[in-house]
Amino acid sequence: MKPLPIALTIAGSDSGGGAGVQADLKTFAALGVHGTSAITCLTAQNPKGVSAIQAAKPAMVRAQIEAVFAELRPAAVKTGMLFDTAIIREIAGFFGQLRGPVPPLIVDPVMVATSGARLLKPAALRAMQDALLPLAALVTPNLDEAEILVGTRLSSPEDLRAAARTIHQRFHCAVLVKGGHLRGLREAVDIFFDGQTELLLSAPFVRGVSTHGTGCTYSAAIAAHCALGHDLPRAVQFAKDFITRAIAGSLRAGKHSVLDTTR
Repeated sequence: MKPLPIALTIAGSDSGGGAGVQADLKTFAALGVHGTSAITCLTAQNPKGVSAIQAAKPAMVRAQIEAVFAELRPAAVKTGMLFDTAIIREIAGFFGQLRGPVPPLIVDPVMVATSGARLLKPAALRAMQDALLPLAALVTPNLDEAEILVGTRLSSPEDLRAAARTIHQRFHCAVLVKGGHLRGLREAVDIFFDGQTELLLSAPFVRGVSTHGTGCTYSAAIAAHCALGHDLPRAVQFAKDFITRAIAGSLRAGKHSVLDTTR
């Protein structure tokens, strides 16, 4: 049998299927990677919003991760919605004590849903910065998340470049600052910086399409390409192409648009 690379997502469940663990697993499968998961939270949500959140016990989150590593050791790991301090510290404790080759850890610092629901408790931000980001190979903040991490407003591609350098210097990991929410541009511009390589990644905006789940899908695609053996700069470029095609090929589910991750 043909061996499959393995990737792990540590994230919340989206009952609407557009984001979270569901989006990650669809992305892994589309890119030829076996997807495993550790669910941090149950959410009751649909494309209009999040109506309820129930966090898993931190020990249960760790037990899921340990079960995956015991028999299906991943070649890459990504995180999404982590929600609270105790969960973040449990995850950081596992990876901080991990023996043997450590898979690249892609941290999508999910803080607020597209609908506006808070997916990271305010007190948990410090734990993410102090305990988890120093262990990351890559952090992938969107515009709002990058502004929180650097403590200043970002309004231009040059601001994204400066933010990427600040985040890299502060947390010693590579960074992909996603500028899809920048106003006044004709293209969605992202900046990757790892201390040596800087990439400006751009793609035309696709109008009239909901962007629910794009951050999850983008970071999952990066993790999948890392699991396939690509280095971070190449994985990020491949993932940018993947998410651009997924948005451009969006389909209709009920009354809502959904990303086409089969392309």
